[in-house]
Amino acid sequence: MKVLLYTEGLKSIGKSGLGKAILHQQKALEEEGIEYTMDPSDDYDILHINTYFPKSYFLAKKAKKMGKKIVYHAHSTEEDFKDGFIFCRQISPLFKKWLIKCYSLGDVIVTPTPYSKRLLDGYSINRKIFAISNGIELDFFKKDKKIGKEFRDAYGFKSTDKVIIGIGLYIERKGIVDFVELAKRMPEYKFVWFGYSSLAAATKPVRKAVNTKLDNLIFAGYVKQDMIMKALNGCDLYLFPTLEETEGIPIIEACACGTDAIIRDIPIFDEWLIDGVNVYKAKDVDEFEKKIKMFMNNELKSVSDRAYDVAKERDLKLIGKQLRKVYEEVYKDKK
Repeated sequence: MKVLLYTEGLKSIGKSGLGKAILHQQKALEEEGIEYTMDPSDDYDILHINTYFPKSYFLAKKAKKMGKKIVYHAHSTEEDFKDGFIFCRQISPLFKKWLIKCYSLGDVIVTPTPYSKRLLDGYSINRKIFAISNGIELDFFKKDKKIGKEFRDAYGFKSTDKVIIGIGLYIERKGIVDFVELAKRMPEYKFVWFGYSSLAAATKPVRKAVNTKLDNLIFAGYVKQDMIMKALNGCDLYLFPTLEETEGIPIIEACACGTDAIIRDIPIFDEWLIDGVNVYKAKDVDEFEKKIKMFMNNELKSVSDRAYDVAKERDLKLIGKQLRKVYEEVYKDKK
């Protein structure tokens, strides 16, 4: 049983959450000893496809004609598309129709969470859908407060500075506009946003936010994973004001590093991130401001120890076993 992991435009999406998810897939398969290739010209039994672009669609069509089995990975939904780049909201109904056309080529569909599975169930695709996390590399993302000092040193923060970090592309859905507003409201804290995407495709509120100049706000741009790990260990708080996700890998990384987090109270997080148990939640900017101040003033206790359990359940070693079951199911049907 050999799997073709196919991701169209990997170079261009490599710095996004999807790019990270693809790397996690590779490592999960390696952990489980599943033979795979990323070259479409190789021989393979199962096509595991990660993107909805035209080449992906036509490769899936070709594979189907050849009698190959297809696992279509649904990383995207209309819901997480429409608050992204400029004009996304206007074209999201067409995008949904295209997603349905693509995902329908799968013999089965894999998606990261029960929440995104429920959304896809509502698309009436009529395919079996498995909810499997994108996973976390627990051997890499781990609690190490000593290495956190390297982050503080790199950005010139003192040990007494209260530092809040955010992670994501420059898109409205990630909550970057609210992140900047919170930096304006709380000059007593330092705010750092990691991640980058072209502002040419960004909405006007995002362009305005990213061009904001504040003494306590840093846009660090794209950095390598080791700096993200250092930042999660060196900050006081991880802020995730996202408006919509199919999973949200950075919050799992924060849990793995034992970093306290305040996240937006949205349905994707309902079943696995619990307010006051392993994270804190806020509905809007005012509530984010209130809870940040309460946490920094020790009025909210640390819940980072319980957060680690969230990451442990999504270890890539476990994800590889779950993917194997999916592959074996479709491979059995082929035989």
